[in-house]
Amino acid sequence: MVLDEPNDNDEVFEVNGFTMIVEKALMDLTQALTVDYVDYGMMSGFRIDCQVPIGTGGGCGTSCSCC
Repeated sequence: MVLDEPNDNDEVFEVNGFTMIVEKALMDLTQALTVDYVDYGMMSGFRIDCQVPIGTGGGCGTSCSCC
């Protein structure tokens, strides 16, 4: 997750006062995405889950499930 400005290749969503920008190609691969903030003491950060998993990864925070 990064701060970014939308471009022609992005889908833009307004959710609970937040603007979420997702690349259209990623949306095609993952279908629905869920972004949540979790706080488990030392393991806190953003968690991203998707309807169609495309791999594993990290880097979205201290705790992350990047599809």
